[in-house]
Amino acid sequence: MIVIAAPFKGIAWLWKWWTTKPTYKITVSYDSKFGNSDDVVYEGVPKILKQTWKELNFITAEEKSVCVKANTGLNYRVEEE
Repeated sequence: MIVIAAPFKGIAWLWKWWTTKPTYKITVSYDSKFGNSDDVVYEGVPKILKQTWKELNFITAEEKSVCVKANTGLNYRVEEE
Protein backbone atom coordinates (compact mmCIF):
# COMPACT_ATOMS: atom_id res chain seq x y z
CA MET A 1 0.00 0.00 0.00
CA ILE A 2 2.88 2.39 0.67
CA VAL A 3 4.30 1.84 -2.81
CA ILE A 4 0.99 2.77 -4.45
CA ALA A 5 0.41 5.89 -2.31
CA ALA A 6 3.91 7.27 -2.81
CA PRO A 7 3.45 8.45 -6.45
CA PHE A 8 0.21 10.25 -5.57
CA LYS A 9 1.90 12.11 -2.72
CA GLY A 10 4.70 13.10 -5.09
CA ILE A 11 2.22 14.40 -7.67
CA ALA A 12 0.31 16.31 -4.98
CA TRP A 13 3.54 17.89 -3.71
CA LEU A 14 4.59 18.83 -7.26
CA TRP A 15 1.18 20.38 -7.99
CA LYS A 16 1.27 22.40 -4.76
CA TRP A 17 4.83 23.59 -5.47
CA TRP A 18 4.02 24.50 -9.09
CA THR A 19 0.89 26.51 -8.31
CA THR A 20 2.35 28.43 -5.36
CA LYS A 21 5.70 29.51 -6.82
CA PRO A 22 6.42 33.12 -5.90
CA THR A 23 6.69 35.84 -8.52
CA TYR A 24 8.63 39.04 -8.04
CA LYS A 25 8.31 42.72 -8.84
CA ILE A 26 11.73 44.15 -9.72
CA THR A 27 12.37 47.90 -9.85
CA VAL A 28 15.71 48.95 -11.39
CA SER A 29 16.81 52.55 -10.84
CA TYR A 30 19.66 53.97 -12.90
CA ASP A 31 20.43 56.67 -10.34
CA SER A 32 20.33 56.66 -6.54
CA LYS A 33 16.65 57.70 -6.21
CA PHE A 34 13.63 55.44 -6.67
CA GLY A 35 10.47 56.89 -8.18
CA ASN A 36 12.13 58.94 -10.92
CA SER A 37 11.35 58.73 -14.61
CA ASP A 38 14.43 56.57 -15.23
CA ASP A 39 13.10 53.60 -13.21
CA VAL A 40 12.19 50.38 -15.02
CA VAL A 41 9.65 48.06 -13.37
CA TYR A 42 9.33 44.37 -14.24
CA GLU A 43 6.27 42.61 -12.80
CA GLY A 44 5.48 38.92 -12.64
CA VAL A 45 9.12 37.80 -12.77
CA PRO A 46 9.09 34.04 -12.10
CA LYS A 47 12.83 33.43 -11.75
CA ILE A 48 15.94 35.36 -10.70
CA LEU A 49 19.07 33.74 -12.13
CA LYS A 50 21.85 35.87 -10.61
CA GLN A 51 21.65 38.60 -7.99
CA THR A 52 24.81 40.41 -6.91
CA TRP A 53 25.60 44.03 -6.14
CA LYS A 54 27.00 44.59 -9.67
CA GLU A 55 24.73 42.33 -11.74
CA LEU A 56 21.09 41.28 -11.88
CA ASN A 57 20.00 38.55 -14.28
CA PHE A 58 16.39 37.28 -14.45
CA ILE A 59 13.68 35.85 -16.70
CA THR A 60 10.60 38.03 -17.34
CA ALA A 61 7.00 36.86 -17.49
CA GLU A 62 7.30 36.88 -21.31
CA GLU A 63 10.24 34.42 -20.96
CA LYS A 64 12.86 36.96 -22.05
CA SER A 65 16.24 37.05 -20.36
CA VAL A 66 17.22 40.42 -18.85
CA CYS A 67 20.74 41.16 -17.60
CA VAL A 68 21.46 44.51 -15.93
CA LYS A 69 25.09 45.34 -15.08
CA ALA A 70 26.85 48.33 -13.56
CA ASN A 71 30.47 48.92 -12.62
CA THR A 72 29.72 51.06 -9.58
CA GLY A 73 26.86 48.92 -8.25
CA LEU A 74 23.18 48.59 -9.03
CA ASN A 75 20.18 50.20 -7.39
CA TYR A 76 17.34 47.72 -7.54
CA ARG A 77 14.46 46.56 -5.38
CA VAL A 78 13.03 43.02 -5.42
CA GLU A 79 9.55 42.53 -3.94
CA GLU A 80 7.64 39.28 -3.70
CA GLU A 81 4.13 39.58 -5.18
